Amino acid sequence: MLVMGAFLVIVAVTASGQVLLTTTDESNTLLLNSVRSDAAVVRSYVALNLLPADVQPGPLAPERASRLEVGIAALATNGDILQVAILRPDGSIVASNEPAAAEAQPLTTDFAAALSSQKVKANMLPAGGSSPLGPLTSSTVIREYLPIIDGGTVRAVAVVWRDATPLLALLDTARIRSLLTIFGGALAAAILLYFVFRGAQSRITRQTLDLLEATRRDPLTGTLNHGALVEGLAAAIDRARVHESAGTVGLALLDIDNFSLLNEIYGYEAGDRALRTLSALLAQHIGGDALYGRYGPDEFLVTVPASGIAGLAHSIEQVRTALVDVSLRFDTSERLPLTISAGIATFPANGEALTTLLATAARTLDEAKASGGDTIKTAGADLPPEEAIRFDILEGLIIAVDTKDHYTRRHSEDVARYADFIAERLDLEAGFRHALYRAGRLHDVGKIGIPDSVLRKPGKLTDAEYEVVKQHVALGDLVVRDLPDIDLIRAGIRFHHERWDGAGYLDRLAGEEIPLVARLLAVADAFSAMTTTRPYRKALSVDEAITRLEDAAGSQLDERLVVAFVSGLRSATDPPLPGTVGRVSSAGRLWTPASNPEPKVA
Repeated sequence: MLVMGAFLVIVAVTASGQVLLTTTDESNTLLLNSVRSDAAVVRSYVALNLLPADVQPGPLAPERASRLEVGIAALATNGDILQVAILRPDGSIVASNEPAAAEAQPLTTDFAAALSSQKVKANMLPAGGSSPLGPLTSSTVIREYLPIIDGGTVRAVAVVWRDATPLLALLDTARIRSLLTIFGGALAAAILLYFVFRGAQSRITRQTLDLLEATRRDPLTGTLNHGALVEGLAAAIDRARVHESAGTVGLALLDIDNFSLLNEIYGYEAGDRALRTLSALLAQHIGGDALYGRYGPDEFLVTVPASGIAGLAHSIEQVRTALVDVSLRFDTSERLPLTISAGIATFPANGEALTTLLATAARTLDEAKASGGDTIKTAGADLPPEEAIRFDILEGLIIAVDTKDHYTRRHSEDVARYADFIAERLDLEAGFRHALYRAGRLHDVGKIGIPDSVLRKPGKLTDAEYEVVKQHVALGDLVVRDLPDIDLIRAGIRFHHERWDGAGYLDRLAGEEIPLVARLLAVADAFSAMTTTRPYRKALSVDEAITRLEDAAGSQLDERLVVAFVSGLRSATDPPLPGTVGRVSSAGRLWTPASNPEPKVA
């Protein structure tokens, strides 16, 4: 729309300029043609009627004057001229079509110019103008001075007053024709541009949707990836809670038996072929409103609404049965079977929280695999205590982070250590420190839903990729939100990228609005990110990282927490350091604190 608007403005300006130029050119052309026509008529009159003696000073004989008057009157009538007069150089009238005119005319600048330059002079008189010969019958008049030359000398000047109305009518016609031509072309161009822009916008929209969809898809199998599956399951549970009549959700967790051995013996291409084969069978047998996709390295997750729960086990059994006829063969190997195990669970019978439900399905899958594999098992009601489930879930999430990206796991361990060190320096209570440490290990759990191509990109992210990465805090909060007694951990996950000055994401909290647990994690996260080698840059030294932390105090980070952390790193006997586990003695440090620490931030 902006481009179209700019285009129309340009067309309007161009049209105005074009019409002005066209009108000026047309006006000059019409005026020149009129003058040429009148000059030819005057020359004809002079040749037939005027004698050299007629332009000499002094009055003409009455008979001679009468004859000239008759001829000049005919000239005016035949040429559609309002008034015409032949003037001697001194301004006296030789003849005119107005017999009552004065004997002499006032000399004008154009008259004098015609005498001296021997060139025709013509101009448009102002509206309501008159001539010395008498009143004019038209409000728009062209006055022409036509020199009569004999022997290289101007002997007289013919002055013609012509009605300009016909010329102006022709100009109006030319102006309208130009406008119609220009705006007709502009309209055609605008229509063409509209369709071009609409086609381009449609293509950009499709490409954007394809890009967004690509972030939700596993590149190997083309099915939904881990993050999209978790998001879909969470949405299904929310709908089930709202619609009590359809308040159940079913899910099945499938795992390829002996997948790691297949990779180890025959290579990753063998594992990829097994994954693609299973994905194709799921597409054939899992239909309707079900969501399915690659949940882990060799795991697939299937989610169905209430209407699909009754047939979920049967559909999975069809997939397992279809695999009986599938065999894999690599190089000189024998025909290898491909089997799966599956654990099925339902909401809310096997867990009211998303993470509890997933943990139950995973435990049921483990039971199916423990019985020899190639088995489908449905979760029963004999669930372990909620606290045990929660502990298993948190540890499982930490393992999931490690499986997704080893850097994220190491970074999360460092963040937990640094945050706990700051909390210890501030003498915070033990229960808070325990939750803070858990939050540090889980603060980036949402990155399990970020595409590997973005998470491990060895270069600067595009704006679109950065927007995808920013969503990891929301996805992490979504993953753990239904666990009991986890508010502090959720706050750390959700808000650890908020900034003290309010310029962070996603909720743009500022200052004390940011929960303390998130502010602690923000300091620890910043220090860890700077002192760890990333795909797009090498690690900074500890001294450089401390300098940058101090520079960020009061803008990005809570100044009080930066001071506590930096002073502790510089003065404590056992500060946590990059590349170590836990605390180390001064003899084993990678970096030695200053003997007299002087924090830069007061």
